[in-house]
Amino acid sequence: MTILDEINNNKQAEIADAKSKISQEELKLSPFFKRKTNSLKAALNADGASGIIAEFKTKSPSKGMINETAEVTEVTSGYVAAGVSGLSVLTDHNYFGGSFENLAKARMTNPKTPILRKDFMLDPYQVYEAKAHGADLILLIAASLSKEEMLRLSETAKELDLEILVEVHTEEEIEKLNPLIDLVGVNNRNLKTFEVDIENSVRLSKLLPTDMIRISESGLSSVDNIRYLRKAGFNGFLMGENFMKTEDPGKACKEFIACI
Repeated sequence: MTILDEINNNKQAEIADAKSKISQEELKLSPFFKRKTNSLKAALNADGASGIIAEFKTKSPSKGMINETAEVTEVTSGYVAAGVSGLSVLTDHNYFGGSFENLAKARMTNPKTPILRKDFMLDPYQVYEAKAHGADLILLIAASLSKEEMLRLSETAKELDLEILVEVHTEEEIEKLNPLIDLVGVNNRNLKTFEVDIENSVRLSKLLPTDMIRISESGLSSVDNIRYLRKAGFNGFLMGENFMKTEDPGKACKEFIACI
């Protein structure tokens, strides 16, 4: 069993528990259901966009604790001040130290910035959760879903006016894409070995539809990485650990963007 299999098994149990406590209809009563969502796709296409999607992440299975003292309001507002195109907020608690509280705080602090709910999405109920806590888009991990499951989740997202970022790792996973998807992220980290290879982004980018917005994820740590991937056709760059491991993630992000 891979770490992804383990996470997904635990996530199914979490979903069942959440459904027993809060119904889908109750989630729809959230004030966030009334707000107009922000578009990450538009933000990445804007003139002068940095392309950086900065992530609030305090720990991970591969690195352990990254930053246990970081406060989401301070960090995400620092990211926005630095000039990011979007934010990513982890909501998985067991493996990444995330929470819905962090997502909601990030939304309240940064009302005009696109925010991704970063989690392991397996059930349409989770899409409602994302909307109820202020997300603008969801992440669908192709390795965790069948083509039919991905379509069902995509349809739910569109019903709720949320954008969809699909994460792929292999050529075979590209075949699961559907017309509702807004952005495709290529994860440079092998989910079975956790090894990072930025060339994975370049290889898979050549196989994606020409009109697809591309985002490179994981293992990005230098300005040269960003310049190289931009030449390869990438519009966005999801970065978390590189900033979060510092004492002042917002400052680190600002200095990084200034050098791009």
